Amino acid sequence: MEQSRAPEALFSDRVKINGVVTLMTLTVNGQLRWSDRCLVVEKEILGFVVNGSKIKIRTIVEAGAGICCGGNKGALVRKNFTFEPLSDDLLRLWCDNLQNYIDSLGRPKRLFVLVNPYGGKRSASKIFLDFVKPLLEDANIEITVQETQYRLHAKEIALSLELPKYDGIVCVSGDGILVEVINGLLGRGDWKTAITMPLGVVPAGTGNGMAKSLLDSAGEPCTPANAVLSIIRGHRHSLDVATVSQGQTKFFSVLMLAWGLVGDIDIESEKYRWMGSARIDFYAIQRIFCLRKYNGCIKFVPAPGYEACGEVTSIECESTGEVIPSEDGTDKLLVNGQQNGYQGADIDMKNLNWRKVDGPFVSIWLHNVPWGGEDTMAAPDAKFSDGYLDLIMVKDCTRLGLLRLMTELNNGGHVKSPHVQYLKVKAFILEPGPRNDDPSKEGIIDVDGELLASGKGTYRCDQKTLLAYEKLHINVEQGLATLFCPI
Repeated sequence: MEQSRAPEALFSDRVKINGVVTLMTLTVNGQLRWSDRCLVVEKEILGFVVNGSKIKIRTIVEAGAGICCGGNKGALVRKNFTFEPLSDDLLRLWCDNLQNYIDSLGRPKRLFVLVNPYGGKRSASKIFLDFVKPLLEDANIEITVQETQYRLHAKEIALSLELPKYDGIVCVSGDGILVEVINGLLGRGDWKTAITMPLGVVPAGTGNGMAKSLLDSAGEPCTPANAVLSIIRGHRHSLDVATVSQGQTKFFSVLMLAWGLVGDIDIESEKYRWMGSARIDFYAIQRIFCLRKYNGCIKFVPAPGYEACGEVTSIECESTGEVIPSEDGTDKLLVNGQQNGYQGADIDMKNLNWRKVDGPFVSIWLHNVPWGGEDTMAAPDAKFSDGYLDLIMVKDCTRLGLLRLMTELNNGGHVKSPHVQYLKVKAFILEPGPRNDDPSKEGIIDVDGELLASGKGTYRCDQKTLLAYEKLHINVEQGLATLFCPI
């Protein structure tokens, strides 16, 4: 039987550990080995610091890990391992070899960190102090920290931030700050360069759908420590961006759009925000027992394999051309306030293969990533950069059936229900109508957890919204943005 060969050494020498001289080796495949220990540089070593004649290795390992840290995923804990080279020259050589290997991994060295102290249960500041700051400092990453002070502050910051000074932007919040940052980057004159800036998300809000989607894709728990570790490692993944447009007004979405039941629950449950994430389930039960249906129509371009849904239709010539900022001031909040910003995907909308479904509808839900929140796997087949949105449509369902669907949201089982149509679309048009039971009342359009449009007689209908409760268009640009990801 052939014996496994030991990994080739990049650098090796005898060192002192706890007063005992032992052989330590840094291998070419990034393992730091001594005695019965093995640390994987990419996964477990955050950084190191020199204290006199000793080198302190700062790591994050799984609690209870054995000889080679890894195996079953458990809680992450910070640990230090200290060793002493046997001379000053060897100290310098160890530092050079360790740093060169870490640098070869492409990790970020300078990050701009946005902290939203008002989101969710107002825990972001504590999460930053307990997890984000200590781990980034262990990794010798320079950070510039800015707390957001008001709604859309993050977008304003992203519009004017000196991007060459940083290797990434980190959002310690729910999904809202990430959405603001992307809208800010795409509103810049240098948007083509700006949108390549890697973005990191640390879950500190109510929903945390993007952080959950990223970490779950690698089988990692959705925790602040896991999220920060994925940022430190520096792996990147492209992300589709959807352009939601109505006339000359545009908004850029990365998570979801909801109209009907899901949108009503997401926005109207804000009156119970003091309940935290429990507000969603609480208000969902209320909405199901007082069920609404909405008249209207959807048109969409299905992905290959989904052409059987709906009936063939066509659309009038729709321009995706130049955006001119509106004069009422709303565009400066959510839309690109510059004519030379990103104008949306360059798509010939008229000559696509459109399909149509007429209402009434219980719910229309478009998703860009699998998870809408930490407990809601809205679109189990969604991909970060496949160039499609996942459409979850419910036209008719009993109240009992909807309650059963609710119990399946945590594992994506709801899409298998006969009451649900689940497909992928490249482009989408929503023509929202009034409530089926009361034509004097209309509905809510929710994009990425924000109220984008509210019709007559709705919750917060007196509030100025970016879009009117009228026809809107959505198309997708594949892989436009970039996220830090676990793998």
